[in-house]
Amino acid sequence: MIAAAGSGERLGVGGPKAFATLAGRPLLDHSLLAVAACEAIDRVVIAAPAGHLDTALQRLAEASGLEGEAVAGGETRADSVRAALALVETELVLIHDAARPLVEPGLFDAIVARLCAEAEADAVIAAAPIVDTVKRSSRPHQGAEAGLVEATIPREDLWAAQTPQGFRTERLREAQARAESAGSLAEATDEASLIESAGGTVLLERSPTSNIKITGPADVRLAAALLAGPRRV
Repeated sequence: MIAAAGSGERLGVGGPKAFATLAGRPLLDHSLLAVAACEAIDRVVIAAPAGHLDTALQRLAEASGLEGEAVAGGETRADSVRAALALVETELVLIHDAARPLVEPGLFDAIVARLCAEAEADAVIAAAPIVDTVKRSSRPHQGAEAGLVEATIPREDLWAAQTPQGFRTERLREAQARAESAGSLAEATDEASLIESAGGTVLLERSPTSNIKITGPADVRLAAALLAGPRRV
């Protein structure tokens, strides 16, 4: 499943982020090309912006050649993922953000292999160790001012969650239903947190540093530079 319903407002491209251009191709294409090279994947569901389902299906056919469907995304990421998950019929599901176009095919396969090998795992997610010194501020970082430093957080056991994230499909559905009943589904910024809240087991799969997320114009320039060189850095 590819989450591709983002508005692209922060990117400033005047349209959905998934169809912004990176190295001559829509952003979505780069994830689809990686998915097509995976041994473990043979079907894709795209959560696309409403009104752009035909474009998403065209990209799926041209970039990957895989079978699949497109569904209109919702107001939140959680809504989009739930809509797409309704079309999933397999025991395992991988969820990836179109905003991470430099994902390597081997990362998908590694996550599926661990889910198959480790029966206690409800989910396996791509993640990167945090290398910066982490400070807790007195104010949310979305505000105009950064605020005062309240504490330095030890980083030795901190990881930044990324995508792809792999799940046992029914466990994810159960976790979504639990969060919806509690009124917290819309607050979820990734699906692994739903599994955690439900008491499930989530394993980490180390991701290469090239698996960056596209948020603003500077990220597009960095991704283009990485695409022009070796994929793994």
